[in-house]
Amino acid sequence: MNPAAPGAGPVTDLRAFLLGSWSVDRTMLDRSTGSLGHFTGVARYTGTNDGGLHYREHGTVSWATAGARPFTGSASREYVLRPAAEPADEPGMMDMFFPDGRPFHRMGFADLSHQDRHWCDPDTYRVDYTLIGPDEFRYSWDVTGPAKNLLLESVVRRFPVSSEGLPA
Repeated sequence: MNPAAPGAGPVTDLRAFLLGSWSVDRTMLDRSTGSLGHFTGVARYTGTNDGGLHYREHGTVSWATAGARPFTGSASREYVLRPAAEPADEPGMMDMFFPDGRPFHRMGFADLSHQDRHWCDPDTYRVDYTLIGPDEFRYSWDVTGPAKNLLLESVVRRFPVSSEGLPA
């Protein structure tokens, strides 16, 4: 991950920071086979009535699997973010959940970067978020275990907004 850009300050209101539309560019590496993939798309964070956010990402994924025909197609995923319940002394943090309510991990930029992990039997998912600037952040997932050995690296950039408040 790249270090935060000079002048990138901590984010104490993650909900306000994330609201809106972002481009997503992700590289994917299956370290067990050497297979490479790529995702490009759009992520939208929309507010929910409980002070949280709904996250929806959609785009195109390309995946070249060793010895098989390359795959290209649409991909999407959704999550729900809620203000972190504990510990209360971590401002700017939000807990991310799967759509069915299962906990996933914690996200935030109060310290410009944040690491967390998620156990998905039998593998461990480690995430590293880094704030690059007011309109860009990056995160990587390092997935290890007997079933998976992946590195997923994402660059997320805010879409410019016109003077009317619409995407430019």
